[in-house]
Amino acid sequence: MAEATAAAAAPGEPTIDPNSFDLIVSGTGLGGSLIAAAAAACGKSVLHVDPNPYYGAHFASLSPPSLASALHQGAPPATPPAQPPSDPSDHVAVGLEPRRLYSHVEVSGEVPEPSRGFLLDLSGPRVLYCADPAVDVMLRSGASHHVEFKSVDASLVYWGGRLQTVPDSREAIFKDRSLGLTEKSQMMRFLKLVREHIGLEGRGGEEASKVSEEDLEIPFVAFLEKQKLPPKIKSIVLYAIAMADFDQDNPECCEKLMNTKEGLASLSLYSLSIGRFPNAVGALIYPIYGQGELPQAFCRCAAVKGALYVLRMPISSLLFDKEERGYKGVRLATGQDIFSHRLLMDPSSVVPPFLSPDSKNVVEIGQGSSMASKVARLVCMTRSSLHPELSNILIVFPPKSLFPGQKASVRALQLGSSVAVCPPGFFVVYISVKCNDAIQGKEHVLSAMNSLFKFPGEDDDAKGGTDSQCEYSETSNNESTDEPKPILLWRALYVQELTQVTVGSISSPPMPDGNLDYKCLLESTQKLFHGMYPQEEFLPATLTPQDNDEDAISQD
Repeated sequence: MAEATAAAAAPGEPTIDPNSFDLIVSGTGLGGSLIAAAAAACGKSVLHVDPNPYYGAHFASLSPPSLASALHQGAPPATPPAQPPSDPSDHVAVGLEPRRLYSHVEVSGEVPEPSRGFLLDLSGPRVLYCADPAVDVMLRSGASHHVEFKSVDASLVYWGGRLQTVPDSREAIFKDRSLGLTEKSQMMRFLKLVREHIGLEGRGGEEASKVSEEDLEIPFVAFLEKQKLPPKIKSIVLYAIAMADFDQDNPECCEKLMNTKEGLASLSLYSLSIGRFPNAVGALIYPIYGQGELPQAFCRCAAVKGALYVLRMPISSLLFDKEERGYKGVRLATGQDIFSHRLLMDPSSVVPPFLSPDSKNVVEIGQGSSMASKVARLVCMTRSSLHPELSNILIVFPPKSLFPGQKASVRALQLGSSVAVCPPGFFVVYISVKCNDAIQGKEHVLSAMNSLFKFPGEDDDAKGGTDSQCEYSETSNNESTDEPKPILLWRALYVQELTQVTVGSISSPPMPDGNLDYKCLLESTQKLFHGMYPQEEFLPATLTPQDNDEDAISQD
């Protein structure tokens, strides 16, 4: 620990002017970028730095070499600056230590050329619902002017060893020949009940049905059983539409059962997303050029409002008051001291234990409905689609669909060149699962990988039968087509920690959670912002009605 004066940058290093801000944000991840934009919008002076040469931090979209480097490196090391001579100043500099957020990293295979044509999400798989609150924030803040989206073509569910299209609408239910007439009737009645409950039907003088208050509090799986839905439809509703994370039929392995109120809210989000934008074919959209475009869009909004941005700028130390041990500012890798009222620090750095005894240290593990502390992620490359007629698809593996001990829902997202994340003729597939145990998480994502791909040199008939085939059951007919599994060219497997820390005036934004969408992450970020600035509005509308064009959010 070094006593410090208000140090200037070392000779030859750039100097930041002014040297005092309302807020310093370290790391350009989505949460930090949202708060930087919100703080700048309400008139706060903001300095936003990032140790990396790219935007996005843990939400970045990177080239394959950069992604592998980020996973192995963890936190970019800060270059220790030359310490100034000691003097009777009123603050001390306390060095930062990196926190490793990625473990069990395995990278294998050859990256196809041209390798620069790939943009890989560090936080995949992830999409936005068309009615996602994050989309509303983008529209009202103007961030939607800086990013474009494409539709996800379809959602599939892995059931009985086959990929089957999710019947998520009346039209899809009628076309699904894998459902009998009784099952279709049951599904249609349930869909009508849901739409009436959320207010989409029953307005023309006809009294709408409502789910009782008692039923709203029971487990959603019990409510579905009361509706006499068949097992397949029940599983699709729970895991492919409501997006339940863990086995709802096994309370012992499910840390929190989804209740009916939560389940209907998820179904409402899905229903309201279908048809919101004329050029979006379904409920889900994905940003062109990858998820890393989202934090960049909010960084641009912050810059327009006066925030100052500096990449390749690590923070090496934090400055604390000598007597009261309160936060004062930061020391950059250049040696310059910058002061601020508040600091939002990337979770890849450890907050030093140099605070007053009464300072509260709150560590939140995981965000959202479950308390999972980790997310196992897998990024794959292949030359052929997992579906013969579709490019951008979501695949859900419900609990027990891959193996009897599967406790959590596994999700996969395939993306093609239409979203500019890979060259034409290639596909990128993201697979993830929430977990508390890294080994168990790896088992889940690898099992999903093995069900979807084969390896170079593997004979199609080596295992025989459907083990070497990728089967599809189309909703438009009653015949399934057997297609060879795509060959896995390259993969990156890793387990990500879920960590969020608040210590006095120092906070960290949320890490990418294990959810498919941004709802919980946005709620966590808004809560953090209002804790920092209780009197301020989070990203108020800045556009005129004619500028706020919802049609622009999705592009064909």
